[in-house]
Amino acid sequence: MSNLLRVACVQMTSGPEKGPNLEKAEKLVARAASTGADVVVLPEKWNAIGEADVLHAAAEPLEGGETVEAMAGWARGHGITLVGGSIAELREGHEKLSNTSIAFGPDGEVLGVYRKIHLFDVEVEGNVYRESEAEEPGEEPVVVRGEGWPIGLSVCYDIRFPELYRILALEGAELVTVPAAFTVPTGRDHWHVLMRARAIENQYYVAAPGQVGETRPGKPSYGRSLIVDPWGIVLAQAADEETVISAELDRARLQQIREKLPSLKNRQADAYRWPTPA
Repeated sequence: MSNLLRVACVQMTSGPEKGPNLEKAEKLVARAASTGADVVVLPEKWNAIGEADVLHAAAEPLEGGETVEAMAGWARGHGITLVGGSIAELREGHEKLSNTSIAFGPDGEVLGVYRKIHLFDVEVEGNVYRESEAEEPGEEPVVVRGEGWPIGLSVCYDIRFPELYRILALEGAELVTVPAAFTVPTGRDHWHVLMRARAIENQYYVAAPGQVGETRPGKPSYGRSLIVDPWGIVLAQAADEETVISAELDRARLQQIREKLPSLKNRQADAYRWPTPA
């Protein structure tokens, strides 16, 4: 088990058509792998982004889906662990879709599946977003094992719910991925603060690849993909373009931070009680 891990984040401008997005992502994943990355992370809804009709048209099952097969092939072909950002998943017996992040090992096998728990139903500067129109929330946190590291999976809006990230820490996560499609207004004021806060309070690495630019008419995405260390230091940040960023993570640094400032150990779990109703 290596104490060093190179992580790369893919930042891209996806559109509503799956084919062009797949072609673009394949090249960017190859570019990320060429940096020597052990783990490559794609952004949220990278294979198709848009309103409910777009998501339903692009949705696919995990078994035999075009996008899933492509990601498995990229992981296997490059010998990397690939966290597939998120895609719209079609589930048998479910009327609504799931916003699903799938992690693949270097052999192309699925390491784990996380379905986004918190749906983005908000109004931002006159733009309305209603993920719940097409999607249903997931039900449980997920930590997978990749390259000998415990990796917590999450998606975009989840970042505003610190209880999820604390659970991932208590379940052993040393790296958490946050594939995103942040809006420009929320990104400008909240992106760095939230990513750094989650890293600092849970003392693990955060890798957050984002959509950038005009992914939907009148609803541009913020970009500025980040890799943050357990002290809250930004190790890498993307420019405002389709690109790849990477950084080397050091487990020894994480362990040292947790030993010197043992906030996770200093928790008083018996004193925390949810209000009724929570």
